[in-house]
Amino acid sequence: MSQPAPALDADYFDGWYANMARSPAVDEITQRHLGLPPHLLSTSLLGWDGMAEVVTALRLPSGGLLVDLACGRGGYGLEIAARAGAELVGIDFSAQALRQARELARQLGRAADFRVGDLAATGLESGSADGVLCVDAIHFAQHPHAAYQELRRLLAPGGRVVLTGWRAVDKDDHALPDRVRKLALGDGLAAAGFDEVEVRERPDWQGRERAMWEEAVALDPGEDPALQSLHNEGVRVLAGFHLIRRVMATATAPRLTAAAA
Repeated sequence: MSQPAPALDADYFDGWYANMARSPAVDEITQRHLGLPPHLLSTSLLGWDGMAEVVTALRLPSGGLLVDLACGRGGYGLEIAARAGAELVGIDFSAQALRQARELARQLGRAADFRVGDLAATGLESGSADGVLCVDAIHFAQHPHAAYQELRRLLAPGGRVVLTGWRAVDKDDHALPDRVRKLALGDGLAAAGFDEVEVRERPDWQGRERAMWEEAVALDPGEDPALQSLHNEGVRVLAGFHLIRRVMATATAPRLTAAAA
């Protein structure tokens, strides 16, 4: 029997990130399977090759602004902004994650602004972003429609959004958590008014994830709370792994028409 998923609120993630900081073993496992360098602290499952795809899809201008929603410890946003020569604002509801993100930016010598906020309420100015990124987290939004509208509000005309996540093979299969079963990245982006909406499956990403979860399930976590969390999540994920497909969604904020300009 698969283990029940915990309540995924700010308090849960504060504890989760605190445990991660004390357990380098978890980072070693995820970095090895995802092909990430030791300095890149991941909080999701985007690999090194996938990051290159994200950079290309965002089309960030040099000096533009990237907003990384649910940024966690900041590793993805810092790396992608550095590759594009862009400025970075990271948003997360976990104060513990943001403390670690600021420390990582300091260690890397990179400027970034990390702020407490919500997927549907970032507090940032409308039209201020040239790109918005949300890695494996949009399904945590309590009000998905509001979250997609926030993505649209943040982006300047012609700005790009990239979301990564999972798609249910069968949305009526209640073996999956509701937040995954109901996730429809393309529909959400289209309903928010985005143009050029595209959702592509990434089976190679999913293959690396499977190998990581299989190692997590096989390991003895001992008394390490972060390894225990990884092990338990692996048990839950692998139970329904055949029911999901890894995807990346991209879209463009409508450009100004000649009449509007």
